[in-house]
Amino acid sequence: MATPAQPSRLRAWLLEGLTDQTKHRSGHRPEEEPGEGGTAATADHGRPWWRVMCLTGLDYFSTLGYQPGIAALAAGLLSPLATIVLVVLTLLGALPVYRRVAEESPHGEGSIAMLERLLSFWKGKLFVLTLLGFAATDFLITITLSAADATAHLVENPHLTSTLNGHQVLITLILIALLGGVFLKGFSEAIGVAVVLVFSYLALNVVVIGVGLWQVISEPHVITDWKEALTAEHGNVFMMIAIALVVFPKLALGLSGFETGVAVMPHVQGSPDDTDEKPAGRIRGTKQLLTTAAVIMSVFLITSSFVTTLLIPADQFKAGGEANGRALAYLAHEYLGSAFGTVYDISTILILWFAGSSAMAGLLNLMPRYLPRYGMAPHWARALRPMVIVFTLIAFLVTWIFDADVDAQGGAYATGVLVLITSAAVAVTIAAHRAGERGWTIGFGVISAVFVYTTAVNVAERPDGVKIGACFIAGIMALSLLSRLARVFELRVTHVEFDDMAQRFIRDTANRTIRFIANEPDNRDADEYRLKKQQIRADNDIPSEDDVMFVEVTVLDASEFESGMRVRGEVLHDRYRVLTLESSSIPNALAALLLHVRDETGQRPHIYFEWTEGNPMANFLRFFLFGQGEVAPVTREVIRAAEPDRGRRPHVHAG
Repeated sequence: MATPAQPSRLRAWLLEGLTDQTKHRSGHRPEEEPGEGGTAATADHGRPWWRVMCLTGLDYFSTLGYQPGIAALAAGLLSPLATIVLVVLTLLGALPVYRRVAEESPHGEGSIAMLERLLSFWKGKLFVLTLLGFAATDFLITITLSAADATAHLVENPHLTSTLNGHQVLITLILIALLGGVFLKGFSEAIGVAVVLVFSYLALNVVVIGVGLWQVISEPHVITDWKEALTAEHGNVFMMIAIALVVFPKLALGLSGFETGVAVMPHVQGSPDDTDEKPAGRIRGTKQLLTTAAVIMSVFLITSSFVTTLLIPADQFKAGGEANGRALAYLAHEYLGSAFGTVYDISTILILWFAGSSAMAGLLNLMPRYLPRYGMAPHWARALRPMVIVFTLIAFLVTWIFDADVDAQGGAYATGVLVLITSAAVAVTIAAHRAGERGWTIGFGVISAVFVYTTAVNVAERPDGVKIGACFIAGIMALSLLSRLARVFELRVTHVEFDDMAQRFIRDTANRTIRFIANEPDNRDADEYRLKKQQIRADNDIPSEDDVMFVEVTVLDASEFESGMRVRGEVLHDRYRVLTLESSSIPNALAALLLHVRDETGQRPHIYFEWTEGNPMANFLRFFLFGQGEVAPVTREVIRAAEPDRGRRPHVHAG
């Protein structure tokens, strides 16, 4: 009988590390629960900000592997000027925005959580799902684009090109599969490895760019030729600046890394006096992380764009050219020899591969943080390995669609990056306005306008990015709707609390049959309760000597899926005992109340309903969207799903 046990072992392996539902229902925030592959950590496990910066740098600094080449393709001879515009936007726009995001969401939730707090009900959920679609675009394209560029460095290496040329898609798929395999085995972030990779990669880039700058200085005609070509192509300086302002959105890949920088906040070592509510030391360290990373990257962006534009022939940047997707590697081989170039290629391949791991970790933190809480993902979405398989398969599909082409994926990547930065800018503008900070509100408003323009231009120039984002959004929306429908009859109440009066009511009735009457409150006058009590007694033949209690549920936000429930007791008109509940769904709240009372008293309570008039399908839609509708049968179904033993289920009556 060994064969039947095999699927069980496979299931246990896949679901290993699944978030414990009891813990989740106790009020723990998912983002604060450390887990494999995540960026969640407690202050006790914090590390110095500069080490955590290297974890962010896997994504941010690795863009040097392809950014100069993409910039040259997008802006041509104006690439250095357009890059300067990008750097100004980075230091004066994105950096202040994310420093404020670090203050507003110090637990790594990022700008999406800030906007989630500003909106409520279904519009808030749909807005968050839309942003998650673009975030998925950003992170997944990071995985596929980085793997594709790592492949380009492999294929274009002089020692390997004859063997590997023509197998780019296969090699990229293998790299992505290896990345997925690391997470399936049980990835725990290795910040120490990240530090080694980032420092060695940046050191090699210093050498390559330094040699490139020396080459430019040694041959003055290079700058002269560039200036003459610029003048011939674009005319005067003002025209050049104007064109640079127009084309710089195409270089938006150089803005990546800020959202990741905020996501890794829980890893940053705080001060001894930090509290969970006010981790001032962690916030200060994260600001240093963001500022240092932005300054370092800005210097590399400008210098790399300058030397690659001046020293590499324009046709080498195009598809099939030796500098396509690997401009700095081209210079390393050209001016420092094949041996050094190969070392540079290896370093680039490793950091690009680890950039994919950083993006995968971001996905594994981001999606479980929102979707299961909305009821828009199955329970296994909280487990690491099933999600790794899902994301790996999607990355395979994206790689196949784009044919492992770095340039073709640039638009989708830039779109995801820009949408997230724009949403962050809008979020901090609203936060500053609500805080009454007029100067910051104006400043962030201007930054928001610039990013809106940048995003709009990028979308207009490269609509494939927003198309890919729309596909992710549609997929998330569809799967979320199906998941919510599949989970609609779950209990959905994370915990139940009774106040003193409610506890007294339950204690008083614990020795006899416990009977509840479900009441939809209207005027709450004496006649309402008297007539309701008479009707329920007549419809259900309840003996006159049996006591009853009224239960009333107020729906707060029907779009919420899971929430706690507090039960308050009160005596109205000196004779009617009423339990009042606040929840996102009437049937689920009533089912949770009945099961809790059963567990506390050992009695199977009875609850009595009136049949709801109207079309059953319309009533189900009212329940699905607004938490009310055909209450009696849905309450019974929720109880049935929560309690498999029919002999222990509370009684549900409708008349």
